[in-house]
Amino acid sequence: MPWTYILECADGSFYVGSTWDLDRRVAEHDAGTGAAYTRRRRPVRLAWAAEFARIDEAYRFEKQVQGWSRAKRLALIEGRLDDLPELASRPQRRG
Repeated sequence: MPWTYILECADGSFYVGSTWDLDRRVAEHDAGTGAAYTRRRRPVRLAWAAEFARIDEAYRFEKQVQGWSRAKRLALIEGRLDDLPELASRPQRRG
């Protein structure tokens, strides 16, 4: 089954990805053979992961989370799902 995951890098930043094999992919990132972003920020640790029925769903959620703020990603990692709508609020337009 496919996964969407969030890694916490050594510098405290987050990396969001998706994969068919979560354990293998996390090991690749940690070994420096994953994405260039994580290669420069090792070691990494798995902070959050969710399994999906289809790869297109995992990939779609990956792209969605990549657009989120750090605060919203942190709320997801910490399981504060009730906070997500408030963190998604867009600034009000001035008129």
